[in-house]
Amino acid sequence: MDRDENAVVVINERETVRVPAPMVAVMLLGPGTRITHGAVNLLADSGTTVCWVGEQGVRMYAAGLGPSRGAALLNCQAWLVSRTKERLAVARHMYRMRFPGEDVSTATMQQLRGREGARIRKLYQAESRRSGVPWNGRVYKAGDAYAAGDDLNRLLSAANAALYGIFHAVITGLGASPGLGFVHTGLATSFVLDIADLYKAEYTIPLAFDLAQQGHTEERDARLGLRDRIAQDELLGRIVHDVKTLLSPDDTDMPDAEVNELWDERVGTVQGGVNWSGTEGPATAAVSEPGMGEEHLSIIGPEFTQDTGSP
Repeated sequence: MDRDENAVVVINERETVRVPAPMVAVMLLGPGTRITHGAVNLLADSGTTVCWVGEQGVRMYAAGLGPSRGAALLNCQAWLVSRTKERLAVARHMYRMRFPGEDVSTATMQQLRGREGARIRKLYQAESRRSGVPWNGRVYKAGDAYAAGDDLNRLLSAANAALYGIFHAVITGLGASPGLGFVHTGLATSFVLDIADLYKAEYTIPLAFDLAQQGHTEERDARLGLRDRIAQDELLGRIVHDVKTLLSPDDTDMPDAEVNELWDERVGTVQGGVNWSGTEGPATAAVSEPGMGEEHLSIIGPEFTQDTGSP
């Protein structure tokens, strides 16, 4: 990947594609991708999040946010998670997504946890009957998918770990915080765990039983199997929709994504980018737009090995 004026140029052995950087919200870079400093600089100036991920978004390695990126979704998330009533409403919404048709509008967190535990237990038993794979309970060691349990438990842990990477990339790409969870709390990935729990019953649990039934018990089998199912279902778009829906309730006023303001304890916010030292009102400061750098950088094309002849 390189930069040509205000476009990111994506090059492979088949074709060259120019992508207008301001139209891209997040760029996921998979294994083997090479990207120039000029392309990263352009994406940063355009407010595009760049994530380094595994195949089909499975596993999240690193991410970068440009200085011009708005914080609207993050501000809304922080507002919701720091108020008990609103936080409980979002948690209920999450559980309602898991229990379609059930009324959880008055349920407490303790009641919701109980329902979730019963649901997951029944789901494991149902998958065991469907696949014929014995189920003896969940055993795992946090942080090491293959450290505990039988083959089925290790497949579940490996698939869940891959699932977390996908959601981590999407949440970061949208500008939300992976650490501000509504059900989970205390971890830097609490919100990742919240969102992943919405999909485990549909993806990782059936996948683990299917793989165990087929005799595929390696961690790589779980990762590749999840990758294929997610690509087939085009899950990334659905995740984006669900995250935005949870963090943007209908009765919540979302701030402008492009505002530059300063917080004030009396009036809420005041204009940013100005000098407030005067007594007769703010004096406008010179605010420069992010520089676009050189208009053109040489493009790195595919490496060809055929003989080009003598000079």
